[in-house]
Amino acid sequence: MARAQGQDLATHSMGAGETGERALGPPMSDRERLERRARRLAVWGNVWHLVEFAIAITAGVWAGSVALIAFGADSLIEVLAGGVIIWLFTGGRGASETAERRARRLIAVSFFALAAYVGVEAMRSLVMGEHPEASWVGIALAAVTALTMPLLAMAKRRVGRKLGSAATVHEGEQNQICAYLSVALLVGLLLNALAGIWWADPAAALFVGAVALNEGVESWRGDECGKD
Repeated sequence: MARAQGQDLATHSMGAGETGERALGPPMSDRERLERRARRLAVWGNVWHLVEFAIAITAGVWAGSVALIAFGADSLIEVLAGGVIIWLFTGGRGASETAERRARRLIAVSFFALAAYVGVEAMRSLVMGEHPEASWVGIALAAVTALTMPLLAMAKRRVGRKLGSAATVHEGEQNQICAYLSVALLVGLLLNALAGIWWADPAAALFVGAVALNEGVESWRGDECGKD
């Protein structure tokens, strides 16, 4: 009887130890659910970013707005970053530290690409003194995106923290940058349309380029995935 009780106690202790280990990360069933959610958020985000890309590029070319064209470029880069997250959480790669690091650095590269493109185009616009036309379509797009992107960014960061995935958190940060860009774009386009302040358009683009560069550095270094 004593031996049986001892075995039961050992079994109970082992179970508690296993539970304690699992507490360090989500149980497998929870992880699978979180990975599915991360994929869905990336897919729906990409659908919206493709719509953004089409509208922003068309309106930007029509108005000669470097900020709108940069906004379209950002949308396309976000599609690529979302694709990285879909890749990461497909085929069992989500638990691989190597795949996580590769995904995080691919997202960092997308930040660098955005910062380089926006910086070059904005400086060229300022030096050449290009005066963009007013774009009310662009203003409407910026207003809608400024309201919706923070919600998507928050959802992605929350899932990323639960998964312990810095790549997912930083991809959410890219959506937050899209929100910053939307506000800067909205201000720039309104100043240009209502007050004729043409340089507000490339200045807004430069602001976003600086933010993107900073986020790229953090993503490459692998700064903590729990940041807000």
